[in-house]
Amino acid sequence: MIEAIIHGILLAFGLILPLGVQNVFVFNQGASQPTLLRAVPVIVTAAICDTLLISAAVLGISVIVLTFGWLKLFIFGIGFLFLLYMGWVIWKSEVTSGQNKIERFSAKRQIAYAASVSLLNPHAILDTIGVIGTNSLNYHGLDKWAFSVATIFVSWIWFTGLAIAGRLLRKMDETGKTLTILNRISALIIWGVAIYMGIQLIKDVG
Repeated sequence: MIEAIIHGILLAFGLILPLGVQNVFVFNQGASQPTLLRAVPVIVTAAICDTLLISAAVLGISVIVLTFGWLKLFIFGIGFLFLLYMGWVIWKSEVTSGQNKIERFSAKRQIAYAASVSLLNPHAILDTIGVIGTNSLNYHGLDKWAFSVATIFVSWIWFTGLAIAGRLLRKMDETGKTLTILNRISALIIWGVAIYMGIQLIKDVG
């Protein structure tokens, strides 16, 4: 069981560490919100979505997404349009030191956006199916449960840490200049992912 837990932790960290849309959004909200408590919706939503994806991958349910070509195209298409819009919203966000003007996401918007960048992210789906789902086949019974819980645990800890890191950045730079630059970088990353998804869509349709 210990081997399964260690395997799950290392594998989850390997998948979640790269700078992606989900990580950028959680970090950004941790920095933008006035208190860490206000960023709880984005933390919990992102973690729950990862929990659902990992559980589906381990149970083999998520393979259905790849079985039906039209469903995969639909997810890519919605994800592409949403990421274009989200990149624009984050690019326009401004942080100024004067009146502390910040375009913050409400709890509902945090939940909606976090769920979208998590569940409409084809790369997250493919990672969980192709990597976590496949690796889980090495275990059975309690070992399989231990492996699954370990990977899920990493997600909850990671997203909490990202929000805290964003909050610390905000405290270190009260002028808001660093956060404004971060918003621009975040938007560019999101648009980059959207362009990649668009290319994949064209290839699949063609």
